[in-house]
Amino acid sequence: MITGDAAYIKKINRSLIIKEIIKAGMISRADLSKVTALTRATISAQVADLLEEGLIVETMLEHNPVGRKPIMLSLNGEAGYALGIDLDYGKISFLLTDLLGQPVVSESIEIHTTDYSEILHILMQHIKQFKAEYTDSRYGMIGAAISIHGLVAKDEVVHFVPRLGWNEIDLKNDLEKELDVDVYIENNANLSSFAERVFFHHQTENLLCATLYSGIGLGMMMNNDFFRGHDGFAGEAGHMIIVPGGRPCKCGNKGCWERYASESMIFEFLAEKKQIKHLSYEHIQSWLDESDEEVTNLMEELLYYLSIGLNNMINMYNPDVVVLDSELLRMYPDALDKIKGNLHSTINHYRELSISSIGKKSCVFGACALAIKHFLDVPMLNLPYAK
Repeated sequence: MITGDAAYIKKINRSLIIKEIIKAGMISRADLSKVTALTRATISAQVADLLEEGLIVETMLEHNPVGRKPIMLSLNGEAGYALGIDLDYGKISFLLTDLLGQPVVSESIEIHTTDYSEILHILMQHIKQFKAEYTDSRYGMIGAAISIHGLVAKDEVVHFVPRLGWNEIDLKNDLEKELDVDVYIENNANLSSFAERVFFHHQTENLLCATLYSGIGLGMMMNNDFFRGHDGFAGEAGHMIIVPGGRPCKCGNKGCWERYASESMIFEFLAEKKQIKHLSYEHIQSWLDESDEEVTNLMEELLYYLSIGLNNMINMYNPDVVVLDSELLRMYPDALDKIKGNLHSTINHYRELSISSIGKKSCVFGACALAIKHFLDVPMLNLPYAK
């Protein structure tokens, strides 16, 4: 039984009610009372507050075969906007969604610098612009979450970004002291895993998401929360050694997983082998369509080494769902079945292995969802996905 002062209990009940309204999509007061085990009086009082605050709306259910038409409650997606930002090497992507995670506007810009002060200025200008333009709601822009392709500590300080050369950067503080906006900083793989949980895999509390683009990152959701480790740096599975004494890695070791099973490895090898400076997915797709033996063998090698690492991760964390985020896997015929065929250990236990339906936008969708979660102060979100 929860005990404590009235304000704390009210806050807990409010969070529970909002969570169940979002989960159901639409729900009556009576059903809300059943699923939360709260009294009808408590439901009535909390719902009245949420309606007054504009966070939920009432809808009369038109088709009800028996009795009075029930009044349904749902989250008011139009009450505010969340801004997600993917800060990557050479590119910054922005996505603005409503409170239901539905996209409103997206934008990507190229950047030709790694200098922190210059990138900070670019971020400030764009965040200010989004905040100023989207004021046509009760709460305006409710927060901005930024995806970092590097190590982010538990206190949200950016510890290290390899490709930008950043060390110990307090981006959150630098932005918040200049902007009247709540800012959240998180690792990109964590945000990808969060997006998969929030928008697709509503029935699991334990999910792994491996992103294979510029290296291999592993986002881990355990008991509906990020698994961060002691300092917040857990998930650097790309630097797990799978070939002792193998290919040199920028981390200083040899034989790291991402040197054998990441998209960057494929692009690096083929760009040199085929003598194409700006290699694209279209190039690889055309070679696959032509059954190019060299490219096919390279993809088979990727699947083999990817399976080795996944076997280790599955045995180590025993996830319910494993999601692979890779454009190359979407392009390669029967990739998923071949990976599953390699996971034949009798102690491998997982319910589902899938390729991400969100793709490269997963971390920016996850960033928006994180800002929404903080604003609503709920333990987890179940939102519909819309491209």
